[in-house]
Amino acid sequence: MKVLFICNQNQNRSKTAEKMFSNSFQTKSAGLYNSRPVTKKQISWADTIVVMDDEQRKEVAKRFPSIYLQKRILSLGIPDIYHYNQPELINLFRLKMKELL
Repeated sequence: MKVLFICNQNQNRSKTAEKMFSNSFQTKSAGLYNSRPVTKKQISWADTIVVMDDEQRKEVAKRFPSIYLQKRILSLGIPDIYHYNQPELINLFRLKMKELL
């Protein structure tokens, strides 16, 4: 399965998830509000898109309305308060992804 992780800047949450789950899935990560925001090509590539909160889900729907409904999009509800590879973030990902996948 191809999983695209999306957060605001693609520095902490989505980068951590991309690395964490790369042994289980084909993974990529992207940001919504950085200098190289997520592209239609990246969205099209993914079987499942994982966003960190519902606002990001809405933004993906707004930017890519033609393919949004064709994708499985999961919202984890993880706030933007963590650093890259922070142990608490890793534990939260393990818990949330286990519930959703």
